[in-house]
Amino acid sequence: MGIPLSPRPAQIIDLEVMRKRLHAKRRLVRLAPELDGLEMLYHLSSDPDTLYGMPLLAWGLREDGEVVGLVPWMESLTPCHELDDPEYGHFVGYRDPETEEIFTAPPEHKLFELEHAAAYFDYEETDASTLIQQLPDTLGTHALCMDAEGQPWQLKQVFGWRLYSDGQVEALLVDESKVESTPVLAGDACLYPGHSRHRVVYFFQRAIANRIKDEDPMTLEALALMVAR
Repeated sequence: MGIPLSPRPAQIIDLEVMRKRLHAKRRLVRLAPELDGLEMLYHLSSDPDTLYGMPLLAWGLREDGEVVGLVPWMESLTPCHELDDPEYGHFVGYRDPETEEIFTAPPEHKLFELEHAAAYFDYEETDASTLIQQLPDTLGTHALCMDAEGQPWQLKQVFGWRLYSDGQVEALLVDESKVESTPVLAGDACLYPGHSRHRVVYFFQRAIANRIKDEDPMTLEALALMVAR
């Protein structure tokens, strides 16, 4: 016969508080640009035997110490290992195109770089979201911007990326009507975060953006299907 357990007071778990704690541990605290041409590898469910390469924009350090590769993908700067879409792609690993080496974990030199930089730039936490870091876009990324329904979309080149203290990363776009001098530099008043002005922002690689500009029929058809989702 079992021994009766002593009654314990019920514990109330605030799920929203737990979600915020988990999110805080996974938020980005530091970025490092990828300047050596390393790529993300992915495949499509329709053709799992074919691998596709996409240049990495940067590496990110999360508060829990994890380092992730980052690419402009769909509507955000996305951690590579989170790509798991049956239509658009599944993450496979990283690739060094010079040596053709394929690996699944971020390189150690990026881990050391990010850890040392985060320790040096140790910002105090504030209640309001503040700008932590700004990186230039080195890939020729473009953003398809849509505002109210029925209004025409705009295709804009991404100037750079801003990391905020809450871990959010925003693409920097140029307001052509406010450009006072060229070339546009970080800190110019003509720059604005994409989602501060546009309802929807989709990111494209330079090659796809050029096809959109050239009004390639197949690209425009695929774009229409994507936007209609």
